[in-house]
Amino acid sequence: MDAVTVRRDVPYRTTSTGILTMDLYLPPGLPSGLGRPGVIFVSGYSDVGIEAMLGSKLKEWESYISWGKLTAASGLVGITYSATEPASDLAALVRHIRHNADSLGIDPSRIALWACSGNVPLALSLLIEQAAFRCAVFCYGYTLDPDGSGGVREAARAYGFANPSAGRSVADLPADTPLFVVRAGQDQLPHLNQTMDQFLAQALARNLPITFVNHATGPHAFDLFDDSETTREIVRQILSFLSVHLSR
Repeated sequence: MDAVTVRRDVPYRTTSTGILTMDLYLPPGLPSGLGRPGVIFVSGYSDVGIEAMLGSKLKEWESYISWGKLTAASGLVGITYSATEPASDLAALVRHIRHNADSLGIDPSRIALWACSGNVPLALSLLIEQAAFRCAVFCYGYTLDPDGSGGVREAARAYGFANPSAGRSVADLPADTPLFVVRAGQDQLPHLNQTMDQFLAQALARNLPITFVNHATGPHAFDLFDDSETTREIVRQILSFLSVHLSR
C-alpha cells in the first residue's frame, strides 16, 4: 500500500458551484499507457452535508483512502470522488472515465462498483440504468424496498443519502452482473438487515450470480470497527472477487 501512486483532485465535472474532482489510486509500477481495471467507490451523499456533519468530503475519509490503496495494491485502480448531487455526479464521473480512459490509465470495459451503507441504493440505481459494469460489491448496505415496504425510503430521509432506485426491484437488475454482498450480523441501523435479507432472497429466486458473506458478529462498518480475522478474511474475499471478475 505504501508504494501506491495517488493522483489527487483530478477534475471530472464543472458545475455552477465549482469543479468536482476525483482521486485515482494507481497500482505500484504501473507502465505508462497501460489501461488497468477500475473500481468506483460510490458516494450516495452530498459532500455539503457530509462536510457539515463530519468535517471532510467522503473521499478524504481515512476509510476510503485505505480502500483505495488496498485496491491499487491488488493491481486495480481505485477511484474516489467528490459529489454535491450524488446521482448526476456519479453518472458524470462514469462518462468522464470512459471518455478519458486512455489518459487516466483505466480500461473502460473493466469497471466495477463498490458501495457500503447508505451509498448502496445509488450504486444499485446505476447498475439498473447502465448495466455496463463487470461486477459490484455491496457491504452492509441499504438495498431496495421490496413489495411496497418503506425501510430504505425512511432511512434515506433520516440519514440524507440519495435513493434514486426507489420504486425499482430486484427484477430490474441485470441478470449477468456478478454481485458480492456482505451482511453485518449485528448491524445496528434500523431496517437495514431486514431489507437486505429480502433482497438476497429475491436475488436467489432470480438465480442471479451472487456471492454472499455473513459476518455474524460484525457491527455496521465492521471493516472500521471490528479488528478481527473474520473482518480481514472478508476484505481479502472482496479484493479477490474484484480481481477475478475484472481480469477477464
